[in-house]
Amino acid sequence: MENTPKKRKGRKPAGGGAKRQFLATMDPELIKKIKTAAIQTDVSASEILEEAARAWLKQWKSKDSNQ
Repeated sequence: MENTPKKRKGRKPAGGGAKRQFLATMDPELIKKIKTAAIQTDVSASEILEEAARAWLKQWKSKDSNQ
């Protein structure tokens, strides 16, 4: 029997670049809505969360620079 690595299930990271895992605790209903949206839009939940985080940071940065 060969020792070949098993293929991992799931989607590849967006952009093909190096990604790191980040664990966060969220409301179960929010997680369900994110996963549903991911399925309906054919986008990974990670991509949705990354886009949301970038938008939040952009908004936060603009608020911070206005003070």
